[in-house]
Amino acid sequence: MTQERGSVATFKGNPITLVGPELKVGDQAPDFRLNKNLLEEVTLQDFVGKIKLISVVPSLDTGVCDAQTRRFNQEAAALGDDVVILTVSADLPFAQARWCGAAGVDRVITLSDYKDNSFGKAYGVLIKEFALDHRAVFVLDRDNTIRYVQVLNEMGEHPDYEQPIAAVKELLS
Repeated sequence: MTQERGSVATFKGNPITLVGPELKVGDQAPDFRLNKNLLEEVTLQDFVGKIKLISVVPSLDTGVCDAQTRRFNQEAAALGDDVVILTVSADLPFAQARWCGAAGVDRVITLSDYKDNSFGKAYGVLIKEFALDHRAVFVLDRDNTIRYVQVLNEMGEHPDYEQPIAAVKELLS
């Protein structure tokens, strides 16, 4: 049975239910299967040996999600080839590609959880009420151990940008 966690997050002040486990620093990151485009799927193993910053957003077509993705795209330039920044949302791959083109986002890899929300369920960020993924940031080391987690209390708030970048830089040193 899939775990449901109520009263851990809100949308515009109203409680929402997150589906899946509460992942913590030190946990092994669950594998995932996400769509890079309509036909191509990727898993965690496609990024083996890399430090991964996973930025989770409900939809790229909203203000905070747009800003969050642009910010991590900007940060990616300074982090080098040993780091991959993934943005996960339930947007269709077509919408993600269109948004990236319009926004000039070219360093972040957008991945879609639209098919079965399996990422959201595995990472404990699926919003039961909306079938969207809740805003969160995860940093995984080269061995896929979680080194940083932030699941936002309020869906409409910005994440902390400095702490996950600092966690990535620490893993690089």
